[in-house]
Amino acid sequence: MFRLLWNLSIRVRLFLRTYMPTNILLDALRTRRGLKWGVPAMLIAVPYLLGAWLLTVWIADGGPGWLNLLVLLFIWNALKFLVNGPITMIVLIRARVAERRDRRLAERESTGYAISEDAPLLTSSRA
Repeated sequence: MFRLLWNLSIRVRLFLRTYMPTNILLDALRTRRGLKWGVPAMLIAVPYLLGAWLLTVWIADGGPGWLNLLVLLFIWNALKFLVNGPITMIVLIRARVAERRDRRLAERESTGYAISEDAPLLTSSRA
């Protein structure tokens, strides 16, 4: 039984990651090229929150109760985008720092400033 539930959860996750638009967009934002769009993509949360608010108003005015599921879905998608923005900013900063470090190291090696293992260390002489 546990194995069946495990396999079912794997299949559901694969389906959601492959075909749901928000998951596809979030996967694209997590690539190196998409990291710069992470913070502006936080604005996508605004229409989701607006839609959730409109649905709650509709439900309060006598709308069908199953719309609460859509409210939860809209809020969940909005939270995904809101949380993804700062995470992509941190990952982008780390990637740019690593790229700058690699670029400086490559420049130093190309100009002949490579430090070898047997190079003498400069120390102060105290007599």
